[in-house]
Amino acid sequence: MRARWAGPAAAAWLCLGAAHAQSVPVLAPSVEARIEALLARMTLEEKAGQLNLISNEPLNDPGAIRRGEVGAVINFSNAWLAAEADGAARASRLGIPLLVGLDIVHGYRTIFPLPLALAASFDPGLVRRAAAAMARESASAGITWTFAPMADVARDLRWGRVVEGLGEDSWLTGRLTAAQVEGFRDGGLASTLKHFAGYGAVLGGRDYDATFVAPSELHDLHLPPFRAGIRAGADAVMTALTALNGVPTTADAGLMTGILRRQWGFSGLVVADWQAVASLVKHGVARDGAEATRKALAAGVDMDMTSGLYLRHLPDEVRAGRIPEAAVDAAVRRVLRLKFGLGLFERPPIDPAGAESRLLLPETRRIAREAARASLVLLQNREAVLPIDPERVRRIALVGPFADAAWDQVGPHEGNGQPQDTVTILTGLRERAAASGVEVVFAEGCPRVCTERTGFAAAVEAARGADLVVAVMGEPRDRSGEGSSTAYLNWPGLQHDLLAAVAETGKPVALVVFGGRPTELGDAPERAHAMLMAWIPGTEGGPAIAETLFGDVSPSGKLPVSWPRTVGQMPLTYDALPGGRPHLPGSRWTMGYADESPLPLFPFGHGLSYTRFAYGEPEVLTPKVGVGDRYEAVLEVRAPVTNIGPRPGRAVAQLYLGQPVASRSRPKRLLKGAVLLDLASGETGTAHFRIPARDLGYHEPDGTLVVEPGEYRVGIGGDSAGPRMVSFTVETGWRGPPGGDQAQR
Repeated sequence: MRARWAGPAAAAWLCLGAAHAQSVPVLAPSVEARIEALLARMTLEEKAGQLNLISNEPLNDPGAIRRGEVGAVINFSNAWLAAEADGAARASRLGIPLLVGLDIVHGYRTIFPLPLALAASFDPGLVRRAAAAMARESASAGITWTFAPMADVARDLRWGRVVEGLGEDSWLTGRLTAAQVEGFRDGGLASTLKHFAGYGAVLGGRDYDATFVAPSELHDLHLPPFRAGIRAGADAVMTALTALNGVPTTADAGLMTGILRRQWGFSGLVVADWQAVASLVKHGVARDGAEATRKALAAGVDMDMTSGLYLRHLPDEVRAGRIPEAAVDAAVRRVLRLKFGLGLFERPPIDPAGAESRLLLPETRRIAREAARASLVLLQNREAVLPIDPERVRRIALVGPFADAAWDQVGPHEGNGQPQDTVTILTGLRERAAASGVEVVFAEGCPRVCTERTGFAAAVEAARGADLVVAVMGEPRDRSGEGSSTAYLNWPGLQHDLLAAVAETGKPVALVVFGGRPTELGDAPERAHAMLMAWIPGTEGGPAIAETLFGDVSPSGKLPVSWPRTVGQMPLTYDALPGGRPHLPGSRWTMGYADESPLPLFPFGHGLSYTRFAYGEPEVLTPKVGVGDRYEAVLEVRAPVTNIGPRPGRAVAQLYLGQPVASRSRPKRLLKGAVLLDLASGETGTAHFRIPARDLGYHEPDGTLVVEPGEYRVGIGGDSAGPRMVSFTVETGWRGPPGGDQAQR
């Protein structure tokens, strides 16, 4: 049947068809022939079935998969469930295997630190190895597709989903997003970039609220991490649940077709987020499910997650001429290409019997422990309380509601993680302390909700009899993740009172801050000598924290977000514009607050070590960068970094760029590079950076990238607060076409 359509809808479908024609991936001719042969045999209902993703829910029709009405599943979260579902698909008329999807955010059974914690490592290589280990374990249970990584840039810590992302900085998020994509591929999983786009800018940090992002900010801040993930080979992109500038992203052809497919040439699968197609009715842009189906498919959404609307309406819409069958075929081709690319047609059926033996392998746990160690951020260390010296500390009082909280340590988005697999901080510290002849006395003080003081006396008594108090306090797992946005960033319950009680004994306190994100610390920095941000560290968090407290490894993590003094500062990021009256301490008529400093408690990039590093003045090896037609021109900078402390350690040298005078106001500094240097005491290394010329620029509202001629400044240091800045010149400007990679004068 030839579909007939006219008016504005015709333009949308024509644009979509043009984008499809430009973004066909290169596959073996035999595979393309098999795809076409399958398409030729499919009924409209079977085509709609390939675009239908269902969840493991009690109300599902158990025969739908066998009838060919399902192309992908989610939450079939163990090998037995996955095998049963995939077996039903292979028994269907055409025998097309399923995509078996799950949110592998920070592990399947072996749980790694949350992505925000992993970002504190500033280490793409480690992030890639961690993602590969997660993928291998997931694949052993029949999972073939993960709905990760989250490439959204987190701009407000009240937003619960900051824990799924990689921080507030676009450059760092892009580098680590690409590393996750590569790691998932290494381990055998298809990856999904989410949530396209602007989800991290939800109003008030409220999950699912609207987002309003200026076009230039969208291109400067929110889109680059997605572009990095696509360049790394991401298999799919997921729409956001939100409306961007008044248009729900699931119905936004400008995003999905204009930018993603036409400008960037993305040839992979676009999947709607959970019930996002049906939500177009709630957004007020569709009257009913049929119109929501038309708008989502016209925008470029290939697969409908859990609403069932594509299955219900696509066949009738095609027969009525309101949707061209060619558009449905193009979406089905993308689903089939992903399945062929993963080798699902040749892969033997899932064997659940042996899956359990491939979980929690020693190598997987080793990488999880390494990742947990690298994520830890030493916030302060007065009087060098850490590392623990067994010559001076013979007894440790361990207190706090999260010292032995296995389920909280697993965290949200836990895949198939189990608390019984988790080595808690109590267990890890006891084992490590025993190796040095140090006793650990545990007195919780209060449970995780911490609403009673009945356990305070025992905690105080333990503190009085100890040489050091290790207090583990912060937020429980349910204060992080999707649907967990909060209006406050304080610790729940009476934890601050418990900290005050043990600190008043006069014994030194090392505070281990537990939780998915920075929180208001109140007077904790004054009460605690040392503070270590542990995040939600996963299965191997206990040993990783214990080894770090005892100095077996020196902490090297750096904050991927700015740490606020109070929730009233939100949103608070290091890359804010300077404004016409920049903040001057003590000056009323400058940017700030009458009742609090506008500066963070700890800046982006902050993190101490058990040693100290001195950063020399940057040397610009290309003081006059002539960009012009040479798109691949680079800025080359280096600086000496010396370990001036008594112990070996890892320096995370961070390069920041600024443009003092430009056609529009720009942040004083933007992170554009990071180099990890492992240095012995007294050793000097060189942090050497090669920065692509395009990273100097900014975007115009239409996405055109502009690198202006003139003076720029560059600095290298240990955080964003005060690196030494030196000048260099861009002699010839540069303009790139919207979304393109080629330079033009």
